[in-house]
Amino acid sequence: MGGGETVFARIMAVVMAAILLTTVCLSAVWWLTLRNQQIDTRLDHLSSEAEGIAYLAGNLSGESLMDTMWDRDSETRTYLNRTAEKVSQEFNALIIVMDRNQNGMIYNAVSSGQEDPAFIDSLNSDDINAAMDRILNGEMIRMRSESGEAPMFTVGVPFTWGGKVNGAVFIRTRAQKIESGLGEILWRIVALTVVVMVLTGIVVFLFVRRRLKPLKQLETAAATIAEGDFSVQVDEKKGDRELRELSGAFNTMTHKLQGVEAGRREFVANVSHELRSPITSIKGFAEGMADGVIPAEEQPKYLRLVADESKRLSGLIDDLLALSRLERDDAKPEMTTFDINEMLRRAVIRRMNDLEAKEIDISCEFETDPCPVNADSDRIEQVVINLLDNAIKFTPEGGKIVLESAAAEGVVKVTVRDSGSGVAPEDRDKIFDRFFTADRAHTAGKGTGLGLSICKRIMDMHGQSIRLLDTDEGAAFQFTLERAEK
Repeated sequence: MGGGETVFARIMAVVMAAILLTTVCLSAVWWLTLRNQQIDTRLDHLSSEAEGIAYLAGNLSGESLMDTMWDRDSETRTYLNRTAEKVSQEFNALIIVMDRNQNGMIYNAVSSGQEDPAFIDSLNSDDINAAMDRILNGEMIRMRSESGEAPMFTVGVPFTWGGKVNGAVFIRTRAQKIESGLGEILWRIVALTVVVMVLTGIVVFLFVRRRLKPLKQLETAAATIAEGDFSVQVDEKKGDRELRELSGAFNTMTHKLQGVEAGRREFVANVSHELRSPITSIKGFAEGMADGVIPAEEQPKYLRLVADESKRLSGLIDDLLALSRLERDDAKPEMTTFDINEMLRRAVIRRMNDLEAKEIDISCEFETDPCPVNADSDRIEQVVINLLDNAIKFTPEGGKIVLESAAAEGVVKVTVRDSGSGVAPEDRDKIFDRFFTADRAHTAGKGTGLGLSICKRIMDMHGQSIRLLDTDEGAAFQFTLERAEK
């Protein structure tokens, strides 16, 4: 299973688990709600019947008080008996109607005991007497109890005459009778839950699959990149906003990787070319002298060429190592405070022979002297030497070089100007690229083409800038440093 299918399966599993949990919880709440509603409805009905019986019993009690005798043929008694019998049969219930005015005797009792003797046997007389006492004290009761082998529901209503409680109506039935039919409702809820789960699962499956389709494309594109092909692109118009943004970022990454890969290949090609040139010359001259092709009297001249090419090869390797060290992740400048003007003077002294050989006029124009800065002195000296060597190389004989320093807004700007041929407009954007040594560029010649790249990296490490200034004549490079307090 691929990464996309794995992600899809995991998302589906999580979503379906969440849906299942939510559906079960909602179904349970729905079940409990329906259950309680049905129980309340049936108890309300039973309470209403008990109140009707209590009303009839109250009237009958009043008649007996007024007539001082019990009229067994009374219409009220007949209706009470009929009502009690109906309720008893409907709920399979025990119904007791007690009248205090009849010397505490059971006034009326109708039960299902003949059909369900186990129900009568399960009744607890103490429990019934306690409930009757509460009712005769004027309390309406409605409760569920666990007396006997099975739970019971009890409803009790007192009846009055002349403002006094004359008796009580007591109804007790099995909880099973009140709660009957709930199992069928439960199965319907379970069936409905299963249907909802299946339909929801199908909808979620299609929805998630559609939403994750761009991720599958990203996975395929990533696999293509892993194989070295950085030209792959993904559709940035599909999916949600987040996926579209991710696709856009992915395409930007591949574009940059293309640039990095092109730079890497160019770098390898340039290094190979720069190394091959001096090595080929050294090999050719050495073989010529060894084979006798070069006469003995000419050999000193060619040995000098071999030494020059060896020096050039050594310089290239040194520059490559320097650039490699500068581009390490842990490369950091060692900050110290020093006078940049003094460093510029020392650089001029170190290159005085080269300046005099080409009769170049050099001047230092310092706005503030001394001019302290905070930087890595060794690295900055490397920048100064590289820029000065570059200026000497491209300044014609009898030309002029100017070194400037000026403090402004917490930084010091150092500029190296020359009166050479300058940099062609089409080369300005590539002047700091590695191995950029086009004949028309300011870095042309026998240099390695790494000097300005090294300068750029050093200034980036310091969080400062280096740039090529616009000039009417020659070229001018300017870099900035953090100004230090005197």
